[in-house]
Amino acid sequence: MFNSEENPHTAIFEAQKIVFGPFAFQTAKTLRDSGVLQHLFKFRKAGISLRDLESSIDLPRYGLKVLLDFSESFGLIAREGKRYTITKVGYFILKDEMTRVNMDFVHDICYKGFFDLDKSIIEGRPEGLKALGPWPTIYEGLSQLNAKEQKSWFAFDHFYSDAAFPAALPIVFKSNPQKIMDIGGNTGKWSLQCVAYSPDVIMTIVDLPGQLNKAMQIAEEKGYAERILGCQADLLDEKTTLPKNNDIIWMSQFLDCFSETEIVGILSKARQALDDDGQICILETFCDRQPNPVATYCINATSLYFTCIANGNSRMYHAPDMIRLVNETGLRVVEEHDGLGGFHTLLICRK
Repeated sequence: MFNSEENPHTAIFEAQKIVFGPFAFQTAKTLRDSGVLQHLFKFRKAGISLRDLESSIDLPRYGLKVLLDFSESFGLIAREGKRYTITKVGYFILKDEMTRVNMDFVHDICYKGFFDLDKSIIEGRPEGLKALGPWPTIYEGLSQLNAKEQKSWFAFDHFYSDAAFPAALPIVFKSNPQKIMDIGGNTGKWSLQCVAYSPDVIMTIVDLPGQLNKAMQIAEEKGYAERILGCQADLLDEKTTLPKNNDIIWMSQFLDCFSETEIVGILSKARQALDDDGQICILETFCDRQPNPVATYCINATSLYFTCIANGNSRMYHAPDMIRLVNETGLRVVEEHDGLGGFHTLLICRK
């Protein structure tokens, strides 16, 4: 809401932070990757002079000085006299895992493509994806990204799911399932945790060829080739059917990769593949179920990645919207578990 009493100097400064946001991002990343922030952290009590910092860092004095001047302006570092120190903001850029994962993902996957965010919004297509490759969606190209891009993409994906998986295991296995289908299994992290958790369960990973081949290779290397099976499938193909007689169908951070219409189609296929007394488990980071404004900010920002880079028509959903889509397919949500791993909600659905 517009507040006429708000300090105009504060408001215009916040506006300029947005305008020069890309400058701040690249400055922070350069200072992090070059080792400047690490040196400032090392000498955080007494501070360090420009001369001493220059002798320790492989950056020219001119470049180092302009980076320090601007980073001081947006609160990344502080200067007292001739000595520089790191701020709490700089500390999080340097040391916080979530911040590091988010920064690498934004830089390596999103940054160049976001120049075309406006076109993506208008056209309903991921116009920014061409900065990475020639695919219609990023999912066809994941296995073809270069090593640095793959590392950043999977680190981002896994950071938000890894903590949730251990919390979800006892909930999923309280019904003692024997057959679980892991739709959109990526590298097979969930399936690997399931077979380690239960000696009896048989997993079937459903995914596109590139991701599935990688998951099957990892399963074989881990000695689980007989208990982790693969099913190559494009769930947007109307002809695609799923293997039947599953006790549980698992979808983690999967449905957010699709539009509402596509989600209804996928859940309908999953319902047909489910035993009458089986369960569909949906693990998602919902915008309206986050524990704090920081998490909500990150989740809402991620929606724009789907808009501009991933596929052009999906997003991070609100829980009521997902539950409405579940109901449209003849399923019903019988359990809701919030806060798994800090960010996730697990919806347990039945026919």
